[in-house]
Amino acid sequence: MTMPDKKTAIIIGAGPAGLTAAYELLNKTDIKPIIYEMTEDIGGISKTINYKGNRIDIGGHRFFSKSNRVMHRWQNMLPSQMLTRTRLSRIFFLRKLFDYPVSLNLNTFSNLGFMRIIKICLSYIKTRFSPIKDEVSLEDFFINRFGKELYLTFFKDYTEKVWGIPCNKIGPEWGVQRIKGLSISKVLLHAVKKQKNTETSLIGQFLYPKLGPGQMWEQVARIIKEKGGKIYLKHKVIGLKHHDDNKIVEAVVKEKTTNELITKTADYFFSTMPVKELIQSLGDGVPQEVQQVAQGLIYRDFITVGLLLRKLKIKNKTGIKTINNIIPDNWIYIQERDVKLGRIQIFNNWSPYMVKDKNTVWIGLEYFCNEGDELWNKDDESFAKFAIDELAKIDIIEKEDVLDSIVIRMPKTYPAYFGTYDKFYIIRDFTDKFENLFLIGRNGMHRYNNQDHSMLTAMTAVENIINNIKSKHNIWAVNTEDEYHEDK
Repeated sequence: MTMPDKKTAIIIGAGPAGLTAAYELLNKTDIKPIIYEMTEDIGGISKTINYKGNRIDIGGHRFFSKSNRVMHRWQNMLPSQMLTRTRLSRIFFLRKLFDYPVSLNLNTFSNLGFMRIIKICLSYIKTRFSPIKDEVSLEDFFINRFGKELYLTFFKDYTEKVWGIPCNKIGPEWGVQRIKGLSISKVLLHAVKKQKNTETSLIGQFLYPKLGPGQMWEQVARIIKEKGGKIYLKHKVIGLKHHDDNKIVEAVVKEKTTNELITKTADYFFSTMPVKELIQSLGDGVPQEVQQVAQGLIYRDFITVGLLLRKLKIKNKTGIKTINNIIPDNWIYIQERDVKLGRIQIFNNWSPYMVKDKNTVWIGLEYFCNEGDELWNKDDESFAKFAIDELAKIDIIEKEDVLDSIVIRMPKTYPAYFGTYDKFYIIRDFTDKFENLFLIGRNGMHRYNNQDHSMLTAMTAVENIINNIKSKHNIWAVNTEDEYHEDK
């Protein structure tokens, strides 16, 4: 008597969502996962790049979640490799460092000056008595929570660096996803409350793998392989074939080295690929309205310049104990309008194991851009010089202290809340009809999820399979409804 073949699941993408889906399937079902990852790396944007022994975290990944399930997973996955780090992020503005989130303390008052403080206070009071009733833009969202003057001082310019368009052209959903309940009142309460009930943006401590976030996801990948799952790198899913009974039946995969085409059938399909590409992969049977919305989805891209330095010019003045007098920040938001630089990571402070030589300073300069624009198209040497010039211009380094550099481009890092995003429900209604297709993760859902929320979407999708739940509502609810919010 022959035993029936095991069911299989094709998972598109080896980032946090895709790897979590595979891990859950192997531990809770008899379904065999097969992961196809188009790049040669594990971890998606949560990967760690090793450059001559110095490690780069793309975007900065704090391992903190209000989900006990996720926290336990992280702690159990690398029990002896997780460091507890003190979070310190600040804003660089007027060539001075301000607390982030903005604190109403003596340093802030001194840096801003008396008149600006008065204007901020009056603006905030005005907003409390006369808020904007219908928040139709991100600008409205910020003004309602911080007042117009504080929005203009600390939020407008940086946010427009990130997205490349004015805040009044961006939907308020980005604020809901990233800032949620944070406001002036929360900043004040934070001064007297402990970490447990604070917003994500106010976290005081977080976990971090010794060798960066990629260490976590490489460990998950190893376990998946040990348990019988398959992971194929440099394999891009270019087609998904479906029947009229609303089921995906097979994937067409392109092996990127040889250009060989592989056709693979499966029982379930998990997609973390950008939604625009997913809709293209479904072929001619997609309704024109769905195709139009998908084509109008916009992404913001990302460039990191790794710089190895003898030292930083900017000095530590916080009183916090540091090594080699390096300022203690994890990252610094660059609010200055005369440079395109958006943020600086100081990898020494994320983990000393990220730096090969502890007597050097290893930093990441982060730029937001669009694939194909002037910044994106600069060659590596020109871009590195451009970044070094900007950093010297704002007095954070001396050029002669630069020892080495690397430029890393990361496409489709941020799914945008403009373009045709206001009609995204049309895509969701269409894809939800496929019973065995699950959209998960950041790009898979075109939603600005952190890695914990991406994991939760994968966990929820697998639970739906186990419990034979047809609706996808609980997957889409992750990071939108109250039970998934960090202030729960």
